[in-house]
Amino acid sequence: MMDYREHRYQSACGQLELFARDYPGNGPPLLLMHGLTRNSGDFEPLAQHLAGNYRLIVPDQRGRGLSQNDPVPANYRPDVYSKDMFALLESLGIERPGLIGTSMGGLMAMVMNAMKPGYFPAIVFNDIGPVLDPAGLARIGGYVGGGEPFADWDAAAEACASINGDAFPGYAEADWQAWARRTCRELPDGRVAFAYDPAIADGFADIGDEPQPDIWPLWEALSDTPVLVLRGALTDLLAMETVREMERRHAGPFIHVDVPDRGHAPMLDEPVAVSAITEFLKEHVN
Repeated sequence: MMDYREHRYQSACGQLELFARDYPGNGPPLLLMHGLTRNSGDFEPLAQHLAGNYRLIVPDQRGRGLSQNDPVPANYRPDVYSKDMFALLESLGIERPGLIGTSMGGLMAMVMNAMKPGYFPAIVFNDIGPVLDPAGLARIGGYVGGGEPFADWDAAAEACASINGDAFPGYAEADWQAWARRTCRELPDGRVAFAYDPAIADGFADIGDEPQPDIWPLWEALSDTPVLVLRGALTDLLAMETVREMERRHAGPFIHVDVPDRGHAPMLDEPVAVSAITEFLKEHVN
């Protein structure tokens, strides 16, 4: 695993201590933002390929990993996280980083661009777009926040495989063990739990009862920004129809790459994904 500096900073509201990994590098900065139930550990595989050439800032959003939980669950939403990200960048004196956003992190990238139009030189979206397939949302809502802690790391790895196995065919036991170590934490009594506040599930309580908000305006606001859209070929969250419409509504450089044998969301260590990301960043983030 690549070495990084631990950085702690205050949330935008000033009420929480948040955490980020700061991987050193000689090149320009990149801000890597994880998905709903994940944390900074999710980008360990990608960091192996990018660290050194870029300075990687990889946060735990509030309620995840080593960041404090928010006592007000209503604050677990992308606009609040986005404000935290600007607080993080300010705390490190970083301006105009490239963005890489997985799932929820990609939604945050759209929100952040709307807050500061044209500020980000290029954005990588990992299996996310302005329209989310109801099947994928229902699947996520079915597991987020629920369940008791696991007896041990083996049980945690089995749970990770059960939840994500369809999206990662071919993963072996060692892969799921590594997955569990990135996404779970050991409790004082020796049991293991997912490394997030179960209250993040509150926003998914009414899935299917309300229509999705129209966030196409957020997408259109970054029309001139170079984007790379990575899509898991097996995904149940980002339809090809949505990707085609994303391209139609985008004026600037737009690259779309499907990652074979991956559902939601690619781990970004797949050769196809690594190649696409490195070439895209080389051209647009310098």
